Parts: sequence; C-alpha cells; structure tokens
Amino acid sequence: MTLRLAGRSLLLRGIALLALPLMLAAPALALDKVRVGVFPVVSALPYYVAVERGFFREAGIETEAVRLMGGPPIVAAMITGDLDAASNLVTLEGMNANLKKPGVVTYLSFNAQSKAHPMEQFVAKPGLELGSLKDLAGAKKPLKVMSAPGPGNLVPARAILKAVGLKEGTDFQVTELAQNLHFDAMKAGTFDLGYTLEPTATQMNRTGAAKTVETAIIARYIIGREDASAWAAGGAVTRSFVEKRPDVARRFAMAWRRAVEAIAADPTTRAYLKGNTLTPPDLVDTVPLPGFTMVDAMNAQEKRDLQTFVDFATDARILDGKVETARFTAVLDK
Repeated sequence: MTLRLAGRSLLLRGIALLALPLMLAAPALALDKVRVGVFPVVSALPYYVAVERGFFREAGIETEAVRLMGGPPIVAAMITGDLDAASNLVTLEGMNANLKKPGVVTYLSFNAQSKAHPMEQFVAKPGLELGSLKDLAGAKKPLKVMSAPGPGNLVPARAILKAVGLKEGTDFQVTELAQNLHFDAMKAGTFDLGYTLEPTATQMNRTGAAKTVETAIIARYIIGREDASAWAAGGAVTRSFVEKRPDVARRFAMAWRRAVEAIAADPTTRAYLKGNTLTPPDLVDTVPLPGFTMVDAMNAQEKRDLQTFVDFATDARILDGKVETARFTAVLDK
C-alpha cells in the first residue's frame, strides 16, 4: 500500500513538472485597449498618473494616447468613434457634441479652475501695465488678442473682454492660436493680450515674455462669483464605449479615480508633467494645477456653477440649445 501511494505521488509530481513549462509559456491575458485623446497641458495630469503608476494596467487596461491640440479635434474623434475617452476635454465643447450626437460625451470628472486653482487667465505683453482687465479701458486700441483654441476658449475670452467694457472690432481683435504657439507669440510681441492656459502662463511670467493680469476670470466675469469654480474641462468617455464595453469602462473609471485621489494626496505626482505635457521641466514643481474632482464629489453649489457656465454658452450661442449637465455625467465605478 505504501509503495503504491509513493508511486502515485511520484507520477503526479512528474505530471506537474511536465506541465510547468507549458504553464510558464502560456501568454498572459491580453489587456483591453482604450484610445484616449490627450491635450498635453497640466489638466491632462490624471491620465499620466494613471499610466505611470500602473493604475490602468492593474485594471487590465492598456491605453493608447492620441495627442491633440485642443478640444475640437478631440470632440471630432469621439463623435466618429476614433477615441474612447478624453483626458481633459473642454466642457463647452463636450456639451456641444452632446447636442450634435446626444450622449456622445459623458464626464467622469471635472477640473476646478479658480483663485486657488488658476488655469485660464489673461496675460499682457511687457510694457502694457495693467492692475486688472478693467484698466484696458485706457490702453491703446485696437488690442491684438490671442486665445487658446476652440469655441470653449474663444467665446469666454470675448465675453470677458466685453464684460469689462470693450467692443470687439473697435477695441480688440481675437485670433485663435494653438496652445503650443502661445509662448513664442507673446515673447515676440505679436499680441498685446492673451487668453492662455497653464503651464504656458507660468512660463511666460517666469521668463518675462508676458505678465498675468487676472486669473479665475470665468468665475469672476461669467459665473459671477469670486469664490466660484469654473468647471471648464474634465475627463470623459464616449457613450459608445460605455455601452459596448461596460466592464472596461468601469475599470477605466476606477483607474481614473485612483489617479485623481493620488494627485490630491501626493505632490510627487507632479513629476509626470515632465516630458508628457508642455510643462517645462523647471516649472513642474510650481505650476498651478486644476482641482481635479470626480463628479460624485461635487457639492450642490458646484453643480449649479457648472450649469451656470453651460447656460452662459447657450446664451452666447456656443451651444445650439439648453443642456442639462447632469444628464452627461456618470459614476461608472461604484
């Protein structure tokens, strides 16, 4: 009996040893591919944190980043199905896409832009000394103004200048300019004023290419409250992605939440701006960051501020109709 059991044990051990090379040679399960549109400014940080810290990979996802300069090309690719998600899609452009193709864009998170989290801002060329935008009344006209690309930037830029008493055509002229060209354009003195984003604004101030006049300008001049946050961009997915691959979308949202939470808790996540975004290496530790916020972490007032901003876009005819923002936000990971 003992010999028989010993022989059986040896046989099983031999089978296990023979199977081991086959087990080691078996390929790992393939990761699910997700195509993400990325506008490489500081507001794209959650994407890079999720990539660099392995949050996507741990969720069984491999992402393909498609770098695009602004919201319009990202929106276009989401509408055609060439992208599954966006790292930092301008809110007004995403909501406009939802009017053209209902539900094409669903936001998982938004980025707070405020005094505490400056992102959009007006900068002035050297020699144009301004204490605030209202001082533009005494500046030489017409002012040559550049703006970050897309209607989500152009229209607020125009509206803010009009809010301080300037008339388009007579007092100022706006030119849309790709974000990666802003620094050189202001340094060359091509424009008097610029509606620009971070990290470019900090780079301009650091080098003397331009000087910030005011930050938190959407909150002040469009929402109408100094203490408000402008939810001007955010992380988003397409409805097609959610409907066709719900489990992958759920895992993508889980990784996204981990990245947002990591940024809030760990300042060293800033390091991932280097090489991934337009942020110069020497500004990585100091450039302002938006307040990255998952939609279920926004309070009632913040949700009202989001709706106010989108209603402004409807009144300004950026949007072709009324948009209920709550319809185009989702919590996929809970």
